[in-house]
Amino acid sequence: MNLCIIPARGGSKRIPKKNIKEFCGKPLIAYSIEVAKKSNLFDKIVVSTDSKEIAEVAKKYGAEVQMRPDELANDYVGLDKVIEYVLDKNIKLPQK
Repeated sequence: MNLCIIPARGGSKRIPKKNIKEFCGKPLIAYSIEVAKKSNLFDKIVVSTDSKEIAEVAKKYGAEVQMRPDELANDYVGLDKVIEYVLDKNIKLPQK
């Protein structure tokens, strides 16, 4: 399965709510979702977020949403941990 993961944390300090701020007529995150869909490269497009507002917008533009726990939604968590969490929830690996 080809999985597109779009990380979109709700707690931006410099630009509050940046992922859902309108830019040229639509929320910023909509552009990432639309490009991923138009590429026809992915079987599944998942937005990883801690924000209900971002989740609603992501669903409106056709992405699936993976809500992440609080421990993966702070300034000190690396992207690798977020990606690993989404992969664990979406990819079924063969048992050993």
